[in-house]
Amino acid sequence: MTTPVPRRFQRIFQRIVRWYAQTPTRALNQAYDAAICIQTLEQEHFGGQPVGSRNQPYSASIQDYFRGELNKYLRIIRVRLGEFHSSRAVLGLVDERMVGLEVPLASDRSRSADELEASILLERLRVIDATLDRYRNRPPEKPPTDLVPLSPLAPRSSRLDPSAEARRRNTLLPLGDSSDGAGEAGEGLIDRTSFVPRSILGTFDRLRRELDPKAEEEVVKTFRSSKTKTVVSLRFILILILVPLLVHQVSKSFLVGPFIDRVRAEQPAAIFLNMDMEEEALADLKLYEENLHFQNLLHTIEPLSPEEIEERVVLRAEEVAENYRFQSANALKNVFADGLSVVAFVVVMVRSKRDLAILKSFIDDVIYGLSDSAKAFIIILFTDVFVGFHSPHGWEVILEGISRHLGIAESRQFIYLFIATFPVILDTVFKYWIFRYLNRISPSAVATYRNMNE
Repeated sequence: MTTPVPRRFQRIFQRIVRWYAQTPTRALNQAYDAAICIQTLEQEHFGGQPVGSRNQPYSASIQDYFRGELNKYLRIIRVRLGEFHSSRAVLGLVDERMVGLEVPLASDRSRSADELEASILLERLRVIDATLDRYRNRPPEKPPTDLVPLSPLAPRSSRLDPSAEARRRNTLLPLGDSSDGAGEAGEGLIDRTSFVPRSILGTFDRLRRELDPKAEEEVVKTFRSSKTKTVVSLRFILILILVPLLVHQVSKSFLVGPFIDRVRAEQPAAIFLNMDMEEEALADLKLYEENLHFQNLLHTIEPLSPEEIEERVVLRAEEVAENYRFQSANALKNVFADGLSVVAFVVVMVRSKRDLAILKSFIDDVIYGLSDSAKAFIIILFTDVFVGFHSPHGWEVILEGISRHLGIAESRQFIYLFIATFPVILDTVFKYWIFRYLNRISPSAVATYRNMNE
């Protein structure tokens, strides 16, 4: 007599069987989702045409990125479709022998549910087959007639971004999976223009440069040029920072300041520039008076008569008036000094066009020389700080500080309107820059940014 299987192991085995019974549905859903992703690429970027069509104004790097996405989804479809067919074949054999287990089989369901499930299955298989047919046995497209070989002197953006240079030298990914045969593999664009792979030519070219007797001189010359560019850029950055600050302080202390002090001393000037200053002064004076009465009642200070309290309040009022008179004069000085600083900054920019071009090249080297992860990190940090969820609080603090610096009354309506419009415009401009320029220069950085942002 055989020993019965323990009930706990029987329940575990039942869960495994139930999970495997859902494998066909799970695999079919994943293949269907991949087919929908391919259709989305076709509709959004290729006008309903197959991915990789030549009639779209995309650069080679962007085409490379789209082909990589297409290969990924096609690979998912083929793997999951094979998993679907194999699991259904296994379940067909298992169901005939699973008499003692409580597995929900198709016979336990109603006929309407079976018909609905069959219709959904057929519809998804139809979508998957239609997607695979568009990229099966597709003849290689002829290269465009205006395609020219890559020059040994690559563009500056390619030299700055190693990943972009590698993508430019490598062949484009095939339309289909390479494991499916030559009939489904699209031919690389660069491979069709040369009988020798570009990687081998690049290796020989690198060896030729290293064996060149003038190679050391070229390396030293390049290093000196890079060092000079770095020194000039850092010096120009210091000039752009120090010149406006020095002009502001010098003009405020020796030019604008004495003039405003003399004008305000000759004629009676208003103590407050706006109502906000007046309200702050009144609140300060009222708080001082209430605090004085409170300390007098608690006997924490020497007992004071009402006349003495009134005298102290008057002295405090004179101190507050003098303080806000100084703040008003300082705000007027800031207005004129800031204007002169802006003029000095513009003059330096106009008269230093060569240094400005060198600085731009230096910034390009630094930014585009970063790895894809570093680029994505900087982009996410910038967007979260200036256009993120918590950015309105930062913009509010900045606008309030500018208002106090210039002596302008704080308008809550203007602040709210600015926060509701400017970050949105900035976010739109930034997204357009990513789509228009960064996606062309470094599409892998854009893909990394999207993955990190999700």
